[in-house]
Amino acid sequence: MRWIRPRGGDRREQDDGTLLRAVARGDADALAVLYDRHSGWLHARLSRRCADPETVREVVQDTFVAVWRNAGTHRGPEAGGWLWVIAARRLLDARRAGERHTRQLPQAALPADRVPSAEERVLTGLEYGELGSALERISPELRDVLRATVVDGLTTREAAQVLGIPEGTVKSRALRARRELRAALEPLAPRNRPLGGTA
Repeated sequence: MRWIRPRGGDRREQDDGTLLRAVARGDADALAVLYDRHSGWLHARLSRRCADPETVREVVQDTFVAVWRNAGTHRGPEAGGWLWVIAARRLLDARRAGERHTRQLPQAALPADRVPSAEERVLTGLEYGELGSALERISPELRDVLRATVVDGLTTREAAQVLGIPEGTVKSRALRARRELRAALEPLAPRNRPLGGTA
């Protein structure tokens, strides 16, 4: 999908928050500027997580459809972290849909050379494995920080903007979350082998 670029350069000087407020009012030109500003890095970052270019293109498109529908919910002058959370969740949804489809296919229909990437295996573990179960046992505010900073790959600043909390709170919650997660995983670790090394 290609957005038509608006005429005139003044729109490109506006910050993301101003553009998103315009998008919330139905301004397609503002959405085109946001698309031009952010689609490239979103595509590159998603491509590092997913080897299928068609899926990446669809996720980028779905991200901006979500922006069109939900622009009024964003607060603040920057949208990078918010966009990445939307894109990362859309990618996870696409993977889940793909996994459901793959489970329904006969084994002979699966490509022989299709081997899940390390990141796909980690993300599957986060959702369905022991790590996913341990994550569910820690408090929601700590889980949200871990998901934003580890799973979604946001910086502390981006996570603070997305979660609506100060950067210092993100850091302290991330530290507490790691401690709680380590404690939740401790019973699952093999005996006589420390979990996760030193931290």
